Parts: sequence; C-alpha cells; structure tokens
Amino acid sequence: MSGQGVWLRARARLRRFPALLAGCGEQAAAYGRCVAAAASGTAELRRDACLEEFRALRACFDRAVGPGV
Repeated sequence: MSGQGVWLRARARLRRFPALLAGCGEQAAAYGRCVAAAASGTAELRRDACLEEFRALRACFDRAVGPGV
C-alpha cells in the first residue's frame, strides 16, 4: 500500500492556504507592527508582548481554515 494518496491530499490542502488566509492581512499587519515596535531600538522582544495581536491573527486563521484542516 502506498502513501501517495496521503501526500496528494496534504499538498492539495496546502495549496488552498494562501487563498484562505488572504483575508487575514489586517491582523497580520497589526501583529507585524506590534512585533517591530516591541523589538525596535535597544528594546528586547519579550514573550507575550503582542499577545492580543497574535490571538486576533490566530482567530482569523482558525476562521479562514475552518474545522478539519
């Protein structure tokens, strides 16, 4: 038995991701701005510094991809 079918299905799902996640640009930009601001100059990026923005981006990804992917 070959695992080729598994890889074909995985590739098909991965090809859909750019289109599915295209609607999350606003959240991605907000998260990127927060990370850039938090790490600018001599400041050190700290864990959870941009947690709110990350959670918004993750929620958008979850909504875009939907259950079962």
